[in-house]
Amino acid sequence: MKIHFAPRRDDAPELLVAEAELIFEDGEPLAGLKLVGFSIYKNAAGRLYVTLPSRAFGMGEKRQYFDFLRSAKEKHSDTQTVKDSILGAWSKNNPPVA
Repeated sequence: MKIHFAPRRDDAPELLVAEAELIFEDGEPLAGLKLVGFSIYKNAAGRLYVTLPSRAFGMGEKRQYFDFLRSAKEKHSDTQTVKDSILGAWSKNNPPVA
């Protein structure tokens, strides 16, 4: 699997640092496919974090999010490994965000 970062759009939200996709390579079960919708944002303190592809649902002002990428194991966060991989790939090739 490799991680690809899309060029920043002109109309991107101010705190959006980058958008990412996972590309599955030959020999992997999902070879030839890519999973899109990952984003790297900067919070008010300047720390980077990754959001997962998700769908918002709710009524009125109450909003909740259903992440499309979730661990199949109870009480286990395999998704954190994916988030750490995306941040690691970004940090390796880009200067720290001010």
